[in-house]
Amino acid sequence: MAAPFFSTPFQPFVYQSQQEDVTPFQILGGEAQIVQIMLKPEEKVIARPGCMCYMSGNTQMENVYAPENEAGMWQWLFGKNVTSTLFLNTGSSDGFVGIAAPSLARILPIDLAKFGGEMLCQPDAFLCSMGDVKVSNTFDQRARNVVPGIEGFLRQKLSGQGLAFIIGGGSVVQKNLEVGETLTVDMSSIIALPSTVNVQIKYNGPMRRVVFGGDNLVTAMLTGPGIVFIQSMPFPRLSQRIARAVTSPNMRDNPKLFMQIAIFFFLAYVVVFSSLILTDI
Repeated sequence: MAAPFFSTPFQPFVYQSQQEDVTPFQILGGEAQIVQIMLKPEEKVIARPGCMCYMSGNTQMENVYAPENEAGMWQWLFGKNVTSTLFLNTGSSDGFVGIAAPSLARILPIDLAKFGGEMLCQPDAFLCSMGDVKVSNTFDQRARNVVPGIEGFLRQKLSGQGLAFIIGGGSVVQKNLEVGETLTVDMSSIIALPSTVNVQIKYNGPMRRVVFGGDNLVTAMLTGPGIVFIQSMPFPRLSQRIARAVTSPNMRDNPKLFMQIAIFFFLAYVVVFSSLILTDI
């Protein structure tokens, strides 16, 4: 079985598939983690593009199109990747590949066989997989689940009986919900949950606040049974705070920028006022 996500970094784990195949792997680092997977001859790993950090000399890398991606064409039209990266050990001895999280995130090993063969995840949660794992992206046609500023809600589905690695930002918490037990979570903080957990979306405030943004305006009420993985720092929230800090500097700490803005508005006023005078003449 896969190791629990909260295990100590650098500790080696062993995954045993349904066919009794044994594969060791390591999760390295504290934040921005790397998963190192050992590959036997002819063994392969599927990963999202651009996440390879290092690999052994007998491991070959190839970009392949994932035909099981049901929303592949729509993803391509909106600038998303529709390919996956295949790592195959073509040598006669054991090899390895190191796959890194694309952001400041922790890597969680998920044995799908222990979750009934299906997990629902946030968009772009999938990192890599071994064995029987199918990654599909779905779209909810109900208008009430379309939330501005968020790339969808649990739009990635992992199915099969293999081992999948997903990512979560910041600190990661695992909540085991009993039958009928409820938990209210910020919508963007959910990493993954099994299909046994019922999800109800709630808007905390008028729709105009939801449309124009805000914090904790959309929450999800989760009802067990099932295990829920929660993250403290979703990547969209982190990127928004960085963007605010970059695009909205403090005027008092930057008098040069304040002067430039004042000159710009003064020149704009002069141009508009002059055009009105010339028009009257």
